[in-house]
Parts: sequence; C-alpha cells; structure tokens
Amino acid sequence: MTDDDGRSWLAVRLTAPPSEGAANEALVALMAKALGVRKRDVTLASGATSRLKRLHIAGDPAKLAATLERIIGDSA
Repeated sequence: MTDDDGRSWLAVRLTAPPSEGAANEALVALMAKALGVRKRDVTLASGATSRLKRLHIAGDPAKLAATLERIIGDSA
C-alpha cells in the first residue's frame, strides 16, 4: 500500500497481545519467516509502543525486495 506521501507500507494483522512486547516479537518472527531471514536479522527500528512500526531487515537488498514484491503480489 502507499500513503498520500508516496511511501509504501505493509499492513500486518497479529493475534499476539500488545502487552510486554508480545506483538512486537510476533511481528519480528512473522517478517523473518516471510522474508527467509533469521529473527535476529529483523529489528524494530521505531514504533515499539505505536501501531505503526519501522523495521530494519538485514540481508541482501535485492533478494529482500524481490521477496517483498512476491508477498505483495500474492496478497493483491
């Protein structure tokens, strides 16, 4: 999805409660699995207590971009 400023974002629904970081941990685990990287390669860059999160994902940028494109294409 794209916002009014032209920035892309991904909507994710989690069942983990937003208490004691459980939802953040679930988000990291979900993104790591979806992108084929280790959990330690996905870190929360900002938004620990917000509904909007920014993640840092370590890895090959081209491979990560291709994987994200595939995920977005599958959900469209």
